[in-house]
Amino acid sequence: MSPSPPRIAIIGGGPAGLTLGLLLYKRDIPFTIFELRHKPRDEDIAKPSGMLDLHEESGLAAIRECGLYDRFLQLTGETTEAQKVSDKDGNILHADEGELSERPEVSRHALTNLLATNLPPHTIKWGYKLLSAASLTTPNGTEVELDFGSHGKLLFDLVIGADGAWSRVRNLLTDVVPQYAGTQNITTNITQLAQYPHLAELIGRGGFSALGFHHGVISHRLSQDAARIYTMLSLPDEDFPSSSGLASSTAAAAKDKILQDSTLLGRFGPIIKELFAVSCDQETNDNPGSLLDIKPLYTLPIGTSWDHNANATLVGDAAHLMCPWAGEGVNLAMWDSLLLAHAIIEAYETARETGGSFIRTLDPLLMKFEVDQVERTKEKAQETYNNGQMLFGEDGAKAFAEFFQRVYNTAQ
Repeated sequence: MSPSPPRIAIIGGGPAGLTLGLLLYKRDIPFTIFELRHKPRDEDIAKPSGMLDLHEESGLAAIRECGLYDRFLQLTGETTEAQKVSDKDGNILHADEGELSERPEVSRHALTNLLATNLPPHTIKWGYKLLSAASLTTPNGTEVELDFGSHGKLLFDLVIGADGAWSRVRNLLTDVVPQYAGTQNITTNITQLAQYPHLAELIGRGGFSALGFHHGVISHRLSQDAARIYTMLSLPDEDFPSSSGLASSTAAAAKDKILQDSTLLGRFGPIIKELFAVSCDQETNDNPGSLLDIKPLYTLPIGTSWDHNANATLVGDAAHLMCPWAGEGVNLAMWDSLLLAHAIIEAYETARETGGSFIRTLDPLLMKFEVDQVERTKEKAQETYNNGQMLFGEDGAKAFAEFFQRVYNTAQ
């Protein structure tokens, strides 16, 4: 008599959870993805979202193993990997066309939609909010009980936390929580960039960074004549959005306070201020009544680990949350999912052949995955921290431009 199939829950339907699910689906391994959001509509997918550059050894490797590389490439190409760096006044200190980069960019919405639409609908449960996870001893052995509130409590043999910065699955494994990174991020969009040709020329077709006084106005070009603006403010007050009153203002109403305050963007030059102001006005025009998107950034301590649990583990931000200064977040998440899928597939197929327990077969493979995961991500987390120190120093523009010059000189 063959053993019962394992009950596997993946918490979170972002790139990490969807990648893992798709890799398991391709090997006929049963699982269920539980996602807090409701199923996105076509108009949701069409909205501007951040750009992600996928790296060869991680994100792209996962895409290839999912069998989606050719379709993925069709979603790239509307923006370039060019980089421009300016000082606080908009003076360009470095510009390149991305000649040394081989990292295709895709919007977050396009990537998650590509992965989700290649999974059978029944494998994703939308609108499920995980309240807590607990280990229980049952007649079947140790299991994990997931409390989904109005959706009830469910038992699983294996639970993978792909549920991001404030992971409920992580709470089952460790009491470590994210720490404030000292940076507040304001996100705005310009959706009609052609109306501002001088701004379009300033930011170029790829990434643009105007840095100074420990702050930055950073732009990524999107498809359809749009750009996303990330305004990074180095501030000691974690609760700045509420203590300043900005969190209760629209973007258009908040812009003057930000632009006139010398501790914020008050000392930046006219062209950079205009870039920020235009993005605030368009954000409010496109989303009347919506409040300014300002949030503190958080990170987990470098090298975060947890006591091994045979029935639960973590991938992506749930395991190693870091700031976006090196573009590693989604890549490490998809790499986690790729390597964890290999371990689950090996254990599943071995257990089927031998009639053994899936969890007991998986246990040493899972332990090795977690040890390797910590070591693999330490270096990237340290690189990310170092990049943040460079970008948001007193003269981040000079330091960032010199970084690119060293890269290009080394390549020659």
